[in-house]
Amino acid sequence: MARSCDICGKGVTTGMRVSHSHIRNKRTWRPNIQTVRTVVNGTPKKLNVCTRCLRSGKVQRAKAANQATESNA
Repeated sequence: MARSCDICGKGVTTGMRVSHSHIRNKRTWRPNIQTVRTVVNGTPKKLNVCTRCLRSGKVQRAKAANQATESNA
């Protein structure tokens, strides 16, 4: 799975895990990346998108082939 968003570029952030006794260990925060079928220049394509971009509407999801035919009927 990719670790960065294809839309906004959000990626892995690093920092320190700090215990109660202040022992410091390196750690990473990973964004919630989902693989989504989207419409890019009129053609469906799979992109790795963070959930914030999905929620804010920056991405237009591609409809499945069977859903498109049912909605037209």
